[in-house]
Amino acid sequence: MSLGPLMIDLNGPTIESQEREWLLSPTVGGVILFTRNFENSQQVADLVAEIHEVRSPSLLVAVDQEGGRVQRFREPFTVLPSMRSLGYLYDENPQRACAAAKGFGWVMAAELRAVGVDISFAPVVDLDLGLAKVIGDRALHSQSDIVSTLAAEFSKGVREAGMAVVAKHFPTHAGAVNDSHTSCATDIRKYSQLWDDIYPYRHLISSGLEGVMIGHVIFPEMDPLPASFSSWWIMQELREQLGFQGAVLSDDISMEAAVSGGSCSERAIKSLDAGCDMVLLCNARKEIPSVIHALKDFSSPSSQLRLMRLKGRRDQDWQTLRSSNQWKTMRSQLMQLDAQPELELKG
Repeated sequence: MSLGPLMIDLNGPTIESQEREWLLSPTVGGVILFTRNFENSQQVADLVAEIHEVRSPSLLVAVDQEGGRVQRFREPFTVLPSMRSLGYLYDENPQRACAAAKGFGWVMAAELRAVGVDISFAPVVDLDLGLAKVIGDRALHSQSDIVSTLAAEFSKGVREAGMAVVAKHFPTHAGAVNDSHTSCATDIRKYSQLWDDIYPYRHLISSGLEGVMIGHVIFPEMDPLPASFSSWWIMQELREQLGFQGAVLSDDISMEAAVSGGSCSERAIKSLDAGCDMVLLCNARKEIPSVIHALKDFSSPSSQLRLMRLKGRRDQDWQTLRSSNQWKTMRSQLMQLDAQPELELKG
C-alpha cells in the first residue's frame, strides 16, 4: 500500500474504531495532530506509534508546532517563543539570531522526533507587512533577506534533528488582510510586487527544501482561483520558475477561503489536479468519508515519492533527548528568547 493524497485529523488522544478504518484506506496518507490529541509526552508517543503501526508504509504524522501562538504540544515540550523573537534579535545581533534560529529549529524538531512525529509545518516565511493579523508575530521579519537567512538557519537545525522542512504559506499570506481560516482572503498586488514575498522560497529551495504548504489566498492579478487550486501558482511558478522538487501540501481545505472550490470533495480534487501532492482536511469529520471516496482513484507515483521523503529520520526517545547536553544547552538558549516588542517595519 502506498501513501494516499489525503491527510486527516483525529477526534481525541486515542484512535477511535471509525478512524482506524479511515486510516486503512489507500486514499489516506497522513494524520495531523492538534492540542485535543495531546495529554503528555508518553501518551502522544504511544498515539504516534499506533498511527505508524496501522499500515505499511507508515502514514505521515504532522503537527503545527511553529512556536508562539501556534504550538499544539505544550508542557513537557519546550514552550517555544514566537518566530518574531528571532527577527527582533536579528535587528540587535544578527550572529546571535542565526545561532538562535538554528537552535530553535533543532529543539522543535528533536522533541517531535522523540515522540515519533514526522513533520512540523514550519517555518512560516510570510513577511510581516503589518496587514495580516493572522500572521503577525508568526512572521520572522518584514524584510525578505532577513526572513530568508533566519529560515535557512532554522531549517539547518530541523534537518540536524532528523526532520524534513515544510515552509508556509506559499506564495504568501502577508498581503491579505482577511484571515483565510474564516473568510475569503485576497491579495491585490501585481506579480512584480510579490518578488520579495517569494524570495525566501527561492532561497530555501536552493538549499533542498523538502516541502511547501500552499495557502488559499487569491491573487486576482495572476489567477482568480485560490493559490491552492491554481496550477499557475503550483506548476508554473513553484515547480517551473522556482524549480521546486519537493512535496506540495494544501492548507486545510475546510477553511472558509477554500469554500469557493465547492464541496470538500471538489476542493480536494481541484487541489490535486492543480498539482498538490497531498490535501489537508481538518475539523470536518463528517466530510472525511465522502472525500476518501472521491479520491479513491487518484494515483501519482511521483507524489508518493515526494511524500515519502518527508518521513522522519534518526529516532531518539524522550528521556534520552532530555538528558542530553545538546538539548539542555539549546533549550536554555531558546528560553532566553522571551516575547519582544513589535518589529519596526522597514521599507
